[in-house]
Parts: sequence; structure tokens; C-alpha cells
Amino acid sequence: MKYDVVIIGAGVSGCAIARELSRYQLKIAVVEKEEDVCCGTSKANSGIVHAGFDAPSGSLMARLNVAGNEAMEELSRELDFSFRRNGSLVLLFDEEDRPKLEALYARGVENGVRELRIVEQEELRQLEPQVGPEAVAALYAPTGGIVCPFGLTIALAENACTNGVEFYFDSTVTDIRRKGDGWSVCTADDVFDTAFVVNAAGVYADVFHNMVSGTKLHITPRRGDYCLLDRTTEGFVKHTVFQLPGKQGKGVLVSPTVHGNTLLGPTAIDIEEKEGTNTTRQGLDELQAKAGRSVANLPMNQVITSFAGLRAHEDSGEFIIGEPEDAKGFVDCAGIESPGLSSAPAIGELVAGLIADRLHPLINENFCGSRKGILNPALLSKEERAELIRKKPAYGTMICRCEMVTEGEIVDAVTRPLGAKSLDGVKRRTRAGMGRCQSGFCSPRTMEIIARERGISMEEVTKAGGASRIICGISKDSL
Repeated sequence: MKYDVVIIGAGVSGCAIARELSRYQLKIAVVEKEEDVCCGTSKANSGIVHAGFDAPSGSLMARLNVAGNEAMEELSRELDFSFRRNGSLVLLFDEEDRPKLEALYARGVENGVRELRIVEQEELRQLEPQVGPEAVAALYAPTGGIVCPFGLTIALAENACTNGVEFYFDSTVTDIRRKGDGWSVCTADDVFDTAFVVNAAGVYADVFHNMVSGTKLHITPRRGDYCLLDRTTEGFVKHTVFQLPGKQGKGVLVSPTVHGNTLLGPTAIDIEEKEGTNTTRQGLDELQAKAGRSVANLPMNQVITSFAGLRAHEDSGEFIIGEPEDAKGFVDCAGIESPGLSSAPAIGELVAGLIADRLHPLINENFCGSRKGILNPALLSKEERAELIRKKPAYGTMICRCEMVTEGEIVDAVTRPLGAKSLDGVKRRTRAGMGRCQSGFCSPRTMEIIARERGISMEEVTKAGGASRIICGISKDSL
């Protein structure tokens, strides 16, 4: 199969690049080892749109963070995903550390962060009444925001797909080799011949880079544990509350989510295993202790789930974006750890621009830059909702009671471009299964809908693709 560009990885960076490249008349493929988009590093993160004060001044990370933050609001309107500028606070607990807080402020100003200021204790407690008693001041960044990482990534992917990008799932890249002026990207089932390869493979980006370049990269998976609190805690904190950054990043935060939950995390533990997303008792205890210092009286009895994600930490601590000197046509998008989610719109523009400058493609006159997400009946008036149910009765059948998700929404999630194929795919698109019961009630009905809409048996429905089948066998006696 011949393409102009093959993108390895369907996380937020890969999908942002795909969407930007679809503005041109190019044949583009996205190759992903999992069964859906947003299954790796992009899946389990804080959902924070950082203001841009933390990255070193003059770094690529700083420039793309600020640019991505500024682009996110308009992008959310174009692609119909949830985003809110709730502002962020970086807490100072000890006056001896005030120079560090002031240095962070100065760095933010140099990076171009707007409206940044230091607030003292009285104003801090007016902004965030639940802040811990040890906090004496904070760096306040009103431009900080929160986003749904699933919503952002899926929106980018769907829009790219609508504009002609082809996605190949369950396709693990096994080899990349030079072919003439281009490359051959090999999976178990296919060979993709292409002029350009984009390496957006998260924690595996060093593996693919090292296949083609003599200048080696080394990425350390940095595990972060999280706790998610029920939506009954909505409003407990209004801002994203950080502590002063340490050697391993921005540290544990307490933040609202765009869906009304409260999120605690992440820890930072360097590991070797690139699939090591298990939580640990030690990590969760550390998380609770650190979060409790930032915000008093955390309602930990409202925790509905805990999980862990991996950040792709490259040894340089900087985003690695561009072509190695000895591997032209191979574009790294590596080391995309925090603030990678915040930077994604700018990363997409940067990489697409680099490739367009080399290939000189024609503009795609049929490019459509907008997309509508899944209709949420709860956002309609009573009259509008009644009319919707009259026309489409499936929107009157409640499937997930915790998150109030209807059959109509799940059908849409399965049948739309790049539709969900698994329980987790439906969950990422509709939140069915993300509530207090963690899919204990709704999963059987959701499985029935997936099986019906995809024309498969219940036994073929998985939790997350691959071998994660939920029904292992149906006896004749039960039929």
C-alpha cells in the first residue's frame, strides 16, 4: 500500500498531526497497535491544559505549550469537545521557597503566559476556599484549563477520518526500513510504502527512532497513579491546584474535570515496563498524602476508581520533533510528556507544516474543519428532548444510570466515523460505565447494543479489544 505519510500512533499527537495534514491533498495512514484511538499515553492523564509557565524559557516545549493553550478554545468550538478555562494555582507552603515561586512567575512571563500573577493568602482563600492550611501564597494562571483527553483525541481523529485519513487498528509496527527515497513500514499483515513516516508512538517512540537512526533516543516510562472522585464532589475545587514543581515534574494536583468529577494525581515513578499501568498501594497512599496537603478535607470516601498512566519521558526532558540527520523523511514526535496534551494543536501544525514544506502538496479544497460530537439529550430543553425521543425513541431508553447515557448516544458512538468497537470505546465516547458503579449495571446492555449494531455475537464483544472478551462461552442449556 502506498501513502504520502504514515503516522505511527493514534494518540493525541498523532491524531492532531493527521487532522492538520488532511488540509492537503495527501494520502495519509495512521497505524495503531490498539483497537481504538486514545489507548496509550493519551488515555490516562490529567486532562489539564497547562498555561505554559513551567517549561524552560526558549524551549520547544514552552513555545508549543503556550501556542496549544491559546488554540484550544477555538478548536473546542470547531470540533465540539468539552474544554473550560478554570484557571490554575501553584501553591507555596514555605516562605523560604518564595524565590522559586517568583522564578516560576518570571519564567511564565518570559514564555508569554497572559494574566499571570502571584496571589497572597487572603486572596488565595477567596479564589479556592478548600486550599490546605499550610498554603501561604500561590501563582495564579487564569488561562489554565481542563479538557477531556478522550473527547479531544477522538474529535481530532474523527475529523481527520472525515477528511480522508485512513486508520489501521490492531496493527503493531514490527519493522521500518529504507526503500528508495522513502520508507516501508511493516506490520504483521501489511507493508505501507510511504514518503514520510511520523513517529508519534508515545513510550515506544524510541524503539522506532532507533530502528532508523544511529543517534539513539531513550524514553523512560514514568508511571503516574490517579484517583477519581464521584461527580457528587462537583465544585469541591474550582481551579487546578498544583504544588511547586520538583525534579520529576509538576507533582500531584487536585482538579475538577469537565464532567464534574474531582481528580487527584499523578505520582511520578520511573519504570522499565512500557505497559506497566498497574497501580500500587504505595503510590496511592503517596498520592492521597500529597493531595491532602494541597486541599483540606478531601472526600476520599467518594473515590470511584483509581488508575495509572505512563508519560513518555525522554532523557533530554524536551520534546523531540523533527528529522534525524541520518534519516530524512522520518519525523520524530517523541518525548511528548506533560504538557503534551496542552501542546497537541501546536504539535499538529508544526509537524504538518514541516512535511508540507517538503512535499509541496496542493490544498484540500474539500477540507471540513468542523465536527459535531455525540448529542447529549440532557443538554436539551424539555420540549426539545421530547421531540427528539418522539422521532428517535432510542434517546428515551436509559442505559447508564450513573452518567445518564441513553441508547441513542451509544448507537451514535458505535456507528459514527471511527466508531467504538468495545466497552471501553463506548465509555470514552459517551461516559457509559464511568460512573459510581463503574459499568456494573450498564455493561450487559451496552454489549447488546455493540453486538447488534456491529452485527457480531455477544461473545465477540470485548472490554478493550484483543483477547479481553467478557463472555467466554454460552452453554446450550442457557439459551
